[in-house]
Amino acid sequence: MSATPPTAWVVGTFDTKAAELNYLAGLLRAAGARVVTVDIGTRSAPGAADIETGAVASHHPRGASAVFTPSDRGEAVVAMGEALAALVRQRLAAGEIQGMLGVGGSGGSSMIAPAMRLLPIGTPKLLVSTMAAGDVSAYVGVVDMTLMYPVTDIAGLNRLSRTILANAAHALAGMLLHRVPADRAQDKPAIGLTMFGVTTPCVQAVRALLADDFDAQVFHANGAGGRTLEALAAAGMLSAVVDVTTTEIGQHLAGGVCDAGPDRLDCAARHGLPWVGSVGALDMINWGAPSTIPARHQGRTFHVHNANVTLMRSNAPELRASALRIAEQLNRASGPVRLLLPEGGLSMIDAPGQPFHDPEADAVLFDTLEGAFAASESHRLIRLPLHINDPAFAAAVAEQVRAVV
Repeated sequence: MSATPPTAWVVGTFDTKAAELNYLAGLLRAAGARVVTVDIGTRSAPGAADIETGAVASHHPRGASAVFTPSDRGEAVVAMGEALAALVRQRLAAGEIQGMLGVGGSGGSSMIAPAMRLLPIGTPKLLVSTMAAGDVSAYVGVVDMTLMYPVTDIAGLNRLSRTILANAAHALAGMLLHRVPADRAQDKPAIGLTMFGVTTPCVQAVRALLADDFDAQVFHANGAGGRTLEALAAAGMLSAVVDVTTTEIGQHLAGGVCDAGPDRLDCAARHGLPWVGSVGALDMINWGAPSTIPARHQGRTFHVHNANVTLMRSNAPELRASALRIAEQLNRASGPVRLLLPEGGLSMIDAPGQPFHDPEADAVLFDTLEGAFAASESHRLIRLPLHINDPAFAAAVAEQVRAVV
C-alpha cells in the first residue's frame, strides 16, 4: 500500500440521500481511504458535500444554468449527468480519483453511471442502485462496474440499509486498499482473443501455444464481448488481437442477438493493431428461444443449443455479406493482418456429420473474402485445408501471431 491513501469519490444526490452518502463516506474513511463527497442533487443546500452541486453543474459545457434552469426534471437530470462526466474526466486526468462509489435510484443511477464508466478498467467502481435487479446493460456498458441491489429503496438509514451500504463501502475499500498481486504476466504483451463455445478447442490451443510469451485475454464473442475487446483496443490496453471468432460480424448484419455493433474490427481498421484472425462461428446466427425467431426465417436450418439459445445456419447470401464487411474493415488496417481461412469448417457443428455442415455455403465465404481482400506484404490471406478446431490450424494461428507481434 502506498504512503498516501487512495481517494474514493462518494457520489449522489445529497438533497435526498445525504444520510446514506455520509454513512458510506464515514465507513470508507474508517477503513483507511481518503474520501471526496460529490453532490449531484439539484436542490441541495450549500456545503452538503466536498464538491458542491453548483461546482459540479459549472462543468456543463453550457454552464451551471443548463442544469438549474430547466423546468423539466428529466432535462435537468440529463444535464447534471453531463456535468458530472465532464468533472470526472477533468479530475481523472489530474490523477485525483482512484475509485468511485455511487448511490441512486433511476435518476441518480442515470447520472452516475456514465461518469463511472469513464474510470479506467481496473479502477474500483461500485454503484448501489435500485435498478440493479433488472437489465443493467445500459448502466454498465462494457466496463468492470459492480452493481449492488439495495433491496429496499434508498430512502433513509435502517437496520437493513445500514448492512447493505456497509457491505458496499467495505467492498470498495477492499478494492481500493488491496493491490493486485504482482504477476509475471504483467510484463508480457497483452493480446485479445475471441471465442465461442463452438471454437473453444482452437482458442484454448492457441492460448496454450502462446502462454509463455503473451498475456492472453479471452472474450466471449456474444456481442458484449466484442464491444469490450474493441474498447480495450481503443484504450491502448492490447498489443494485438487474435480474432479467431468473428461471428459478431454476421450477427450484426443478420440481426442476431450476439451483435457487437457496426464498429467490430475497428481494432484493426481504425487503431492499427496487429490482427490475426479467422472466420470462426460465422456459420451461425444466434437467436433466443425458438419463439423469438423472426417469422421471415421459417424453413431455415436450426440447432437448439439450449432452452434459451437457438442457432440458425448462415446461408450463402449472409456469408457473402459478412465476407465483404470483414474485407472492408481489414483493408483499412494500417497494421499487419493475417486472415486464416479453415476450409474444413467454421465451428464444432460445421463438420462432416454435424448439423451445420455446408461446404457450398462456406465456399461462398472463402471465395468472396479472397476476391475482396486487398492482399499485400503486410496483409495476407491464408487458406488452409483444415477444420478451425484442428490442432494444426491453432498452430498456424499461433505461428502468425509470433510473426507479426
